[in-house]
Amino acid sequence: MQSDVVASRSAEHRDSRESKNGTPQLDAVSLGIIEQLQEDGRRPYAAIGKAVGLSEAAVRQRVQKLLDQGVMQIVAVTDPLTVGFRRQAMVGINVEGDTERIADALTDMAEVEYVVMTAGSFDVLAEIVCEDDDHLLDVINKRIRALPGVRSTESFVYLKLKKQTYMWGTR
Repeated sequence: MQSDVVASRSAEHRDSRESKNGTPQLDAVSLGIIEQLQEDGRRPYAAIGKAVGLSEAAVRQRVQKLLDQGVMQIVAVTDPLTVGFRRQAMVGINVEGDTERIADALTDMAEVEYVVMTAGSFDVLAEIVCEDDDHLLDVINKRIRALPGVRSTESFVYLKLKKQTYMWGTR
């Protein structure tokens, strides 16, 4: 038991130092915890501890630190169709001026699930989840296109979702 406490304390100090660019550098134990939670977000801390070689308390501390640092989130992922959102689309947006300002405005819209600033044909890509086509039209036409600096949009309506996973692990 004493060696578990010592190992947990020393592992706690190694878990995530910040790199030069300010992002946490995670050790193998923290990466293992993340992989365990990606397999099952409700997995008990005691089971995770067995898998990664830490006590339940040390796992609890590590998970809280990972959450506090923004390294991960623990959420329920739903199928939009089963909860009343029948229309999904990826919208490519071309911007004049400050791309970051447009990306920030998009993140404030409840229907926008994903925003990425890109290099290529579009300045910003936004994934939108709506109740139906009328809702999608309203979001694109009256809200996104109305943002100052939006030059043009191109919508890619999802016909069928073949794969949606968050299991990229920690490779």
